[in-house]
Amino acid sequence: MRRSLVLRLTLAFAAVGLGTAALIAVVVNVAFGARFGSYVSAEQQARRGELVGAIAASYRHEGRFSSSALVSLDPLAAMADEEVSVLDTRGRLVWSSGPGASGAMAAMDRAMMGTADLGPAVRLPVMVSEVRVGTALVRLPAAGPPPADQAFRSSIERLLLLTGIGAGLLSVLVGLLLARRVTAPVRALTSAARSLAGGERAARLRAGAPDELGEMAAAFNAMADAVEAEDVLRCSFARDVAHELRTPLGVLQSQLEALQDGLASPSAETLASLHEETLRLARLVADLETLASADGAPFDLRREMVELAPLVDAAVAQITGPMRDKGLSVETRLSEVAVDGDPVRLGQVVTNLLSNAAKFVPPGGTVRVSLSGDGTWACLEVADDGPGIVPEDLPHVFERFFRGRGARAGGSGIGLAVVAGLAEAHGGAVTVTSEQGEGTTFTVRLPQRAPGVRRAFAGSSPALRRLSPVGENREERSGR
Repeated sequence: MRRSLVLRLTLAFAAVGLGTAALIAVVVNVAFGARFGSYVSAEQQARRGELVGAIAASYRHEGRFSSSALVSLDPLAAMADEEVSVLDTRGRLVWSSGPGASGAMAAMDRAMMGTADLGPAVRLPVMVSEVRVGTALVRLPAAGPPPADQAFRSSIERLLLLTGIGAGLLSVLVGLLLARRVTAPVRALTSAARSLAGGERAARLRAGAPDELGEMAAAFNAMADAVEAEDVLRCSFARDVAHELRTPLGVLQSQLEALQDGLASPSAETLASLHEETLRLARLVADLETLASADGAPFDLRREMVELAPLVDAAVAQITGPMRDKGLSVETRLSEVAVDGDPVRLGQVVTNLLSNAAKFVPPGGTVRVSLSGDGTWACLEVADDGPGIVPEDLPHVFERFFRGRGARAGGSGIGLAVVAGLAEAHGGAVTVTSEQGEGTTFTVRLPQRAPGVRRAFAGSSPALRRLSPVGENREERSGR
């Protein structure tokens, strides 16, 4: 059964209120009892000293214990409901405070007066000029609060009980109000989340106070914005992929139907065109597979020590032909640099960056590839002298499915996103700088191998020969 957060918060507030009231009551009672006990003990000690002093004064005045002189203490002891006996040095009874004082009559008087029963007799020495002249047996009422004090204490306890009940009721009321106020944003978040999950992408929360609940609302709104933007990008991506598939499939279908109908002959030119369209489909499928791999789990890297210069040379050689057909030239300046990484994935990074440049640099342009290292980081730069990227699009070029506002059709929009993901998977990063009319530079920084580590290979390796073509980077950049 679902338990209400409001109810739990209300009960928590009530428990705190009642617990506080109970704690105060316990502390007051303990403190009152301890203080009063100390007070009664001190009073009894003083009373005993007063009685012994009076007995010693009588002895000094008479020069001996005199029953007639000690009788003057009898009213004093009777008023305080005390019993006092005086013994000489031989232990013989000299005087006692009233006959039968501890009998039935005294008990009846104590019951009528509401005083406590007498406690045990305490033997106290009677000293005169530092000489013990006798012993006093003193019985005082047992330590305990007088009726007036007991009544006061009872009234305090009743007041604390009523205060605790009132505090509990007030805590329930305040807890209910505060719980409803605190859980209101949570209920709003639940409702908005259900709406968002149901497809209502416009669901948002009102900005709250600058506290944790306000941060929660802001985080939800940011998530909703991201989901909405992702939906827009996915729809655009679906349209672009459909277009990309339709074009080569249309060419393949038309040419194959022409061959079937005898309207065209299987010439080398026709077969080359069919092969080109097949490669175009393969590159698009490869991009989609890479995207699915990145979405489903982290990139699977098979790390080894990789010499980057031969790897870059292989990628450049792979794309030199298509670049030459487009009237582009490639310049390289490569240093001997090694990193700990996956050669196939690193080759994919280089190929995507080169394909990106080849796609958007106009005829007659130049692509410059440089590789360097400082012992800590390897730096790969792919620069071109193309039209550049508009400043508004620059922060988004590594986002999946992004296509600039001035983009031409023909891309899936994931090439540079794959580059960024692979660079991060290797512990590095990729950045871009661009100026309209001047060109664009992509810079990939990767952790360099430690000095003294044996090079994994020299020249072209089987890993490089296994490097399969990766689809052209589908990032469409404004003005390119």
